Amino acid sequence: MNETNPSVTEADLHAYADGQLPETVRARIEAFLADNPDEAAMVTEWQAQNSGIRSLFAGYEKAKDTDPLLVVPPHAVSSGPKRWAIAASALLVFTLGAASGHYGPALLEKPELQLAGSETLPKQAQTAFTVYAAEVRHPVEVFANEEVHLATWLGKRLAIENLKIPNLQPLGFKLVGGRLLPVDGRPGAMFMYENQAGERLTVMVGRNAENRTTSFRFASSGNLETFYWIDGELGYAVTGEISRETLREVAEECYKQFPT
Repeated sequence: MNETNPSVTEADLHAYADGQLPETVRARIEAFLADNPDEAAMVTEWQAQNSGIRSLFAGYEKAKDTDPLLVVPPHAVSSGPKRWAIAASALLVFTLGAASGHYGPALLEKPELQLAGSETLPKQAQTAFTVYAAEVRHPVEVFANEEVHLATWLGKRLAIENLKIPNLQPLGFKLVGGRLLPVDGRPGAMFMYENQAGERLTVMVGRNAENRTTSFRFASSGNLETFYWIDGELGYAVTGEISRETLREVAEECYKQFPT
């Protein structure tokens, strides 16, 4: 790219895709793209990704009466009947979805579910899946052939000692690789997996020092399903266009392998 026109950088192309260039500069970039079909295709793909992200968050453009609940501190969750109603609802969902009873004890031991603090997690996981799962050449930053390096690197960035990347091969999903990405404004990790049918799923890990309780929930967005949970300061989300039953099995396996 720089050999044909050294004045056009990748940063220029990103700014063009994001609509952040003045008309005079846009004309120069458009002339460059007309002569460089590979770069033009790449910019078109970036613009499509931007459009997908905007559509996912379109519902948040207008203020809602419930918005203040997203910043409610942990101690503001009321005690008494309301708290137990929330815990009972969560327990019912996961009794139906996880007959093994693997999650029941955790919910009973820690009934004060911090729902407001975890609601952003599935949206971020679904956005990451939408952006990266469709990528053919660059779905991840570090591929599976460097799994040890990937675990060490992301473990340091997330301050997780001896981070282990879940092995999902017994469930038919092979590791593609992973990448660093922001989760709630902090370093987060995303691991991508693929089965023989070409179906992909992602496992996202984020850190939030304000989390103090454990909760397990499902979230849906069109064909996307996300199973997510908060465990201490860490949040986890498994996302894919697969059945809830398969997703639950994957999430349970991840839960067993991730640090607690």
